[in-house]
Amino acid sequence: MTTNTMAAGAGAYDTHQQRSRAAQWRADKWMMVGVFFMGTAVLGLIGLPFFLRGLSLQMRAQKAGFTVRPIMVTLIGYLVAVDSALNSLGWALDLIGNHTLLARVFLMAWGNMFDGGYFWHYNELWIGGASAPGEKAWVVALLPLMFSMRIAAAIAFLQMKRWGQQWLVVTCWFGVIAWAGYVTNMTIFADVRYAGVVFPVVGWWLYDIFYITPFLAIPYLHTVNREIFSD
Repeated sequence: MTTNTMAAGAGAYDTHQQRSRAAQWRADKWMMVGVFFMGTAVLGLIGLPFFLRGLSLQMRAQKAGFTVRPIMVTLIGYLVAVDSALNSLGWALDLIGNHTLLARVFLMAWGNMFDGGYFWHYNELWIGGASAPGEKAWVVALLPLMFSMRIAAAIAFLQMKRWGQQWLVVTCWFGVIAWAGYVTNMTIFADVRYAGVVFPVVGWWLYDIFYITPFLAIPYLHTVNREIFSD
């Protein structure tokens, strides 16, 4: 192989990589906007079209032969990020006494419809917020630790970093523990959480399903080829 041929090959490779990164970034910009809105819960429906547009752009880039992130990595990374953002925003509003219009409308409405823990003696603790048995302990344990770690791990995972994949495994197993403990707490204190609400059974199932992301992500995270992630 001549020097000119090798140089041409290297130049073509560099051009391909540059165009691949540009295609991935174009798709990610749409998906990040979608995740931002979906993570607020209130504006979730606004964000979904943005996310689907970005996902479509990535799939087109993949079909065009560009070297982009695997679709499964994209779906799991953004799914974990949205799940963590939803939990973080809701519990951040509830961590201490909150009298904002957003909290009064949405937390109270959620409590009245699905979970009486957000309606029963609300703001009557010395720290304020939800007063249901065990609720504050879960908020303090999971909000600054698990959900923050999961968002950081999801970002690194989407960047194809090996530590992101490793920490996503750790935090997803942490999520299984959180799911088991929180749903048990909800069930034991069902007389507080579900008495007098509009949809008690639906509310219980919503809390079951709300923590489903670890069960979706863990099988993939344990079987994916770790070599596709960089150090």
